Amino acid sequence: MKKKGKLFFSILGILTGFANGLFGSGGGIIAVPMLSSADIEQKKAHATSLALTLPLSVVSMIFYALKGSFELSEALPLIPFGLIGAAIGSIFLKKIPAKPLKIIFGVFLIIAGGRMILK
Repeated sequence: MKKKGKLFFSILGILTGFANGLFGSGGGIIAVPMLSSADIEQKKAHATSLALTLPLSVVSMIFYALKGSFELSEALPLIPFGLIGAAIGSIFLKKIPAKPLKIIFGVFLIIAGGRMILK
């Protein structure tokens, strides 16, 4: 983190927060590549991105709820399964080498972007 300065990380925070609020927890799409460019190891970049997006997601959820765009009752049935998926993903993160992890993340972004454009 010494390679990049406070301005870089301030911009990273703002962009990640903006994407998170706009796309609904999409901040990792910005955070992971930017953290990697700051010479943060790939796995640490993913984990740091999660630590960053958690509070951003809570703030975004509050704003969505205040505007009537979110109901906890709709999210509650998904949360236990999301927690299971998060635990499994965290286990896999430890086991997957950095290079394949980059490729998997990139392919996921391409597929997600393609689906959004085509639908």
